[in-house]
Amino acid sequence: MAIRRFSEKKLTAEVLHRIRKTKNRRLKQVMTAYIKHLHAFVREVKPTPEEWMQGIQFLTETGHWSTDKRQEFILMSDTLGVSMLVDALNYKASGGATQSTVLGPFHRENSPEFALGANVAKNPADGETCVISGTVRDTAGRAVAGAKLDIWEGGADGLYDSQKGDEMNLRGVFRTDGKGRFHFRCVVPTFYPVPNDGPVGKMLVATGRHPMRPPHLHFWITAPGYRPLITHLFRKGGKYLDSDAVFGVKPELIVDFKKGRDGVVTASYDFVLMKEKK
Repeated sequence: MAIRRFSEKKLTAEVLHRIRKTKNRRLKQVMTAYIKHLHAFVREVKPTPEEWMQGIQFLTETGHWSTDKRQEFILMSDTLGVSMLVDALNYKASGGATQSTVLGPFHRENSPEFALGANVAKNPADGETCVISGTVRDTAGRAVAGAKLDIWEGGADGLYDSQKGDEMNLRGVFRTDGKGRFHFRCVVPTFYPVPNDGPVGKMLVATGRHPMRPPHLHFWITAPGYRPLITHLFRKGGKYLDSDAVFGVKPELIVDFKKGRDGVVTASYDFVLMKEKK
């Protein structure tokens, strides 16, 4: 058996040659591009063995920090703009549909379901109460009855419930009524830092960036026959709207949180879903 002579210039072609029998076409496409770009990156940067090991240790530490309550790899993807790029390539809002944005690292499965009008905040210290209302419709203007709104947010202390323990708070599931309407109570969103005590936080510091996110409320809206919508509502006038650490702000998602004469803060938004692709 002839042993191929090693050559830095020919190495990439040799690696690609060895995956030529990959049966899954999509996997082969992804791995081919990954190998080509990874090798091109190494050729451009020319890392020392010590630097390459430092990069491996960073990824290893990122994995160690990831749990069922905190996904450090999602946080890394978010802060590098990759999450928004993937979203932009896959969810192209059309026909007046609502713009999407990042999921973020703090969504939790099996949030409690509430009746319309309920308050997802359990404690007065969670923040100033506000009322959110609106509708869910399709691009033809038809009401989407029974749409599921999975919502979550951080509290006045800048933390999500999962950062403090197992108890769920400031999150919940609501269903639109027969006319596609919804309303619920939560707390006025405040700005806060993404978790910066781990490897991603160290990366932000090393690259001269802040970890702050502008005030926002998360939504994951689903309904049979429609494309799932993952998005935020951002508070108009909130700090860091122009420098969100995860690049998630879109002008169409900025809404006014108004305090009425009765002292109650309200905000409203009409979500528009796209039909599921056939």
